[in-house]
Amino acid sequence: MQPPDGPGFDFRQPPGEPALIPADSLSWRVFKNPVSLFIGGVTAVILELAEPGVRSGVWEHSSFRSAPVRRLQRTGLAAMVTVYGARSQAEAMIAGVVRAHDRVTGQTPAGQSYRANDPALLNWVQVTATFGFAEAYHRYLRPLAGEEMDRLYAEALPAARLYGATDAPGSEAERQALFAAMAERLEPSPIVFEFLDLMRHAPALPAALRPFQALLVRAAVEATPDWVRGRLGLGPELGLRPWERPLVRRACAAADRLLLPSAAPVQACLRLGLPADYLFR
Repeated sequence: MQPPDGPGFDFRQPPGEPALIPADSLSWRVFKNPVSLFIGGVTAVILELAEPGVRSGVWEHSSFRSAPVRRLQRTGLAAMVTVYGARSQAEAMIAGVVRAHDRVTGQTPAGQSYRANDPALLNWVQVTATFGFAEAYHRYLRPLAGEEMDRLYAEALPAARLYGATDAPGSEAERQALFAAMAERLEPSPIVFEFLDLMRHAPALPAALRPFQALLVRAAVEATPDWVRGRLGLGPELGLRPWERPLVRRACAAADRLLLPSAAPVQACLRLGLPADYLFR
């Protein structure tokens, strides 16, 4: 899920054009927090890499190993465009991703054929992304009620369908059902540990936050469901120490109050004629 290379995306254009998800949505508030978004993104990729078809597609057809920071930046931009970008621009970006994914096919090491635009794999990618972002926000910033979890999954559906995830969950109950249905497909792999090592050491965060990067990766492992951690061999030593949880919560709380004029959420609000601090009230 990444936009094509090119100049920086302008979230203030075209003036007045709404996004795929409305500004008064819960998603606009959840996605504005860069710290919980980083944690949730790592959790999502852990879950994606547990599925052999997704794992082979990501590891064999992307720049994760050779240029992890660039890949993360492009993936992060895709998420921002999907949530905050003007509808016409988000639709164009997603269409480009779908075309690129048409070329991604292959076989897993076990000999199973896969293709990136397989709706079943896309459903898994979509649900793990929403789960990761929601779970990180829920654990480390503000607990979300069941109805709010349902809203997040429902708000993600328009974009999910554009990506080709035709049966992506639209509620927490549907998310749980899909996780249960996929359980037997999830398997351990050294690639999961390679990914976590990359996330600990690649300069993915601004310089001021890099000393905390390994801590946030441990927070992402902690947010991964216990049964998935057990299946993947992610032991307790890879998660948070008890004294670290308050540190992560404080970091998320501080980030949630950080209004950056150049950030996508603020720029998107200005595009719609809303105050810059609309999401911070």
